[in-house]
Amino acid sequence: MIERYTLPEMGRVWSEAHKYELWCHVETLVLEAHAAAGVVPADVVEPVRNAPPPTPEAVKAIEDVTQHDVIAFLSAWADNTTPREAAAYVHFGMTSSDLLDTALGLQLVEATDILLEKADTLVATLRDHALAHRETLRVGRTHGIHGEPDVWGHRVADFAFGMARSRDRLRRARESVAVMAISGAVGTYSNIDPAVETHVAAALGLRPADVSTQVVLRDGISEWVSALAILATVCEAIALEVRHGQRTEVRETWEPFGKGQKGSSAMPHKKNPILSERICGMARIVRAQIVPVMEGIPLWHERDISHSSVERIALPDAAAATDYLLHLTNRLVSGLVVDAERMRANLDLTGGLIYSSTVLLEVVEMGASREDAYALVQGAAMQTWQEGIPFRETLRARAADAGITLDEARLDEVCRPERFVARLAPMFERLEKLA
Repeated sequence: MIERYTLPEMGRVWSEAHKYELWCHVETLVLEAHAAAGVVPADVVEPVRNAPPPTPEAVKAIEDVTQHDVIAFLSAWADNTTPREAAAYVHFGMTSSDLLDTALGLQLVEATDILLEKADTLVATLRDHALAHRETLRVGRTHGIHGEPDVWGHRVADFAFGMARSRDRLRRARESVAVMAISGAVGTYSNIDPAVETHVAAALGLRPADVSTQVVLRDGISEWVSALAILATVCEAIALEVRHGQRTEVRETWEPFGKGQKGSSAMPHKKNPILSERICGMARIVRAQIVPVMEGIPLWHERDISHSSVERIALPDAAAATDYLLHLTNRLVSGLVVDAERMRANLDLTGGLIYSSTVLLEVVEMGASREDAYALVQGAAMQTWQEGIPFRETLRARAADAGITLDEARLDEVCRPERFVARLAPMFERLEKLA
């Protein structure tokens, strides 16, 4: 991921320097287990443990010759080990994937914990915003067309629960990637005791893979990327709602617009929804990683490395982009400007048409057949659309022509937008408990 969209904490997780730190840690734990079992000399552990991780530059210089990243790392680290002979027992009985997959499990867990903390914050931000607007009347829309009265808090509550489910889905996916393997070439433990794997797993807080055939099967990593994609797309849904609300014709919601901020290089009046648009764009990047990563599940025989080149790009990009999305979405929601007066004005824009479904049921209750009631209400609604006459007036006139008597007092009662607020009380009670 480019620096523009990479936050420092997540960037460090996926940095080359940190990767080599993790590689050193894994190799040291394996060496300790071997030494404890008497497989290697005990006096080699301390020199290896004290050897600083090699720099990315040092590893690259060797890899340019060897064309093998793990061998280059081991050689560069050996150069930092005093005495150098102690490094001879590093990587004893291991294969490259033992190191790569185990360290990758650590990176995925670290990245996930960063994301989960931000997701917790966003869930709380959405919940609190929704509760603050539990009585902010607005029109509910379907297909972009006014439907029925609603409240803004209802719409945001849907996003809050959706983000909570996405967070919980990611939490479950964390378990699927907190996996390691120290099982040797083709995964048969031919040159390494399974007890070493058990020791390393316990020390790292990971679990040994149920089966490793030299590599850990990529279904767990695919699940993790899919969880990120869903979470990112929920962020996009929030941003899309704000983009719609900020349109000039709607003007119900506004992104935060800072002092000195500029909206357009050509049109000084513009306040564009740039945060929301960036969120929508970045979500595409996260979703785009699903298929390449999933195609790493089928490999030739016990292993090949067609997955590794993909994962070097896809996993850091997915994590960094999701991290940035959560950061932006929390900033968007926490600074969102809600124009309650404009929402109410838009609610009244169609002259009462938003009560057509309620009126339909009331006319049936007044004794008309559903067919007659529907024809009456639809006819009145179409006349209101065409002529701009308030819905109750067109309804009254057409009911008189059809010989249908309306209970005007009853219609007054049911055609109040505030009536819809009370119906949502149980949902808001559930929202209050959301954590």
